[in-house]
Amino acid sequence: MENWLILIVAAAILLILVFKIKTSRRFNLFDHWLHHKLVRQRDGYSWQVITFLNDPKLMVVWAVLLASELIDQGHPVTALWVLATLGFTDLAGIILKKLVRRRRPILHSDLEEGYSFPSGHVLGATTMALILVQLFGKQLGPWFGIVLVALWLMVVVSRLSLKAHYPSDIIGATSLAICCFSISQQIFLAI
Repeated sequence: MENWLILIVAAAILLILVFKIKTSRRFNLFDHWLHHKLVRQRDGYSWQVITFLNDPKLMVVWAVLLASELIDQGHPVTALWVLATLGFTDLAGIILKKLVRRRRPILHSDLEEGYSFPSGHVLGATTMALILVQLFGKQLGPWFGIVLVALWLMVVVSRLSLKAHYPSDIIGATSLAICCFSISQQIFLAI
């Protein structure tokens, strides 16, 4: 029951964001203002490194490495779930980017291309963090979750500080990741 409630709340947040981004000039102005207030500078080599390590394409490599380790440990179904979860989430993110077609913030890096909503980096980082908590959270204890949240926050800050995304892009990516993860988890548990 709790998983369904999380899914419903995440889906509601995502749908409200999409609706507001597509229809509300006031919401978009507020999002732009908030982005401007949150981010004063656009520098930081460390943020670029974090962005690189969490690139959506590289996230696939991390998932393949995790899946191969799971296969080596005799868990091929779990390995397939890891790959399917990240693939499903990435596909949903690509489709949503094409549907919403939101432009990036005005002073974004020339290295950034494509649409802004949802953030692919945050989408991948959130999905991978949820996968890792699901697989290893009980064994490694609460510190593992704290480390993952800290790493996730670094990805969020990197996307904002490099002016690649608005705050709603981050919230939307997180909501989409939670939705896709919840659906994938329910399917996996049913199997």
